[in-house]
Amino acid sequence: MYLPKITRLPSVRLLSSIQQQLLLPSIPPPTAPRRAVSQGEYRRPGQPKEDKFPWQPINFGFSKGFEGIKKHFKLLKKEFSDRWVGPEGKPLLEHMLEQNRVMWEFRGPESLEQWTVSSDREIGGQSEVHLKLGKNNNTCFLYGTLNSTPPRDGETRYSGYCTLRSEQPRASFDRKKHHDLSSFNTLHLRVRGDGRPWMIGIATETYYSHQKNDMYNYFLYTRGGPYWQDVKIPFSKFFLTHCGRIQDDQHPVWLDKMNTIGFTLADKADGPFQLEIDFIGVCKDYAHSEEFAYEVYKRNPEI
Repeated sequence: MYLPKITRLPSVRLLSSIQQQLLLPSIPPPTAPRRAVSQGEYRRPGQPKEDKFPWQPINFGFSKGFEGIKKHFKLLKKEFSDRWVGPEGKPLLEHMLEQNRVMWEFRGPESLEQWTVSSDREIGGQSEVHLKLGKNNNTCFLYGTLNSTPPRDGETRYSGYCTLRSEQPRASFDRKKHHDLSSFNTLHLRVRGDGRPWMIGIATETYYSHQKNDMYNYFLYTRGGPYWQDVKIPFSKFFLTHCGRIQDDQHPVWLDKMNTIGFTLADKADGPFQLEIDFIGVCKDYAHSEEFAYEVYKRNPEI
């Protein structure tokens, strides 16, 4: 027996669509967020979202542009004059016989402009850090409160750090400039802390983009109390880390292209802290002959 194929009539389709519109809530069509093209950068959990165009914070004033041009041409003139005198503007003989060099000292408000402080507040934490000049404007005084409570964003598991880091040196027209410390082998500090352990980090120039978070670290143990302590740390003791993790493939610090140096506190001991720095320098210790304190992989081992 032949049965004809049953098909739905257009009236039935219209009736079903009307029922769906009456039963289901109205859903607006999806719209693209504002500036969706320029929001590709990663934003840490807890960091507030800035709904601004990239050019809004920039000051396009004529006076600022004129001061910038004047500053860069002054730096360019200094670069040309230093080349005639010797490396870094010093005579060649003085540069070869140099055994000590003060890299950073704090003798006025302008010396603090070369440093930047940061804490876990950038990821939603609760730590606080401040930087100011010490007594008689002769030292750098770093103080604050450490709080290891992680932010409640559902992603961040650990928190509690405060950091002081030097700025990247710049040549004329904002070109990168590096500290050449290849003539020295020891880091010399004069500090006064409260007994907390700090982490010293040295960042050097990298050749690949995935190495931008590489850093050489070593520990600074402060004694506490009212007395200053002179700390000398050989560069051979610094070990390589990436995003805070110690790497298996170790190699010595590239002293000829040093960019920045920093101090980090993350000992998970909540409470106030303070660190006072007189100067940061380097020296040549002829009694220290160690090239590197850690095991390195030999790509072509000797037989």
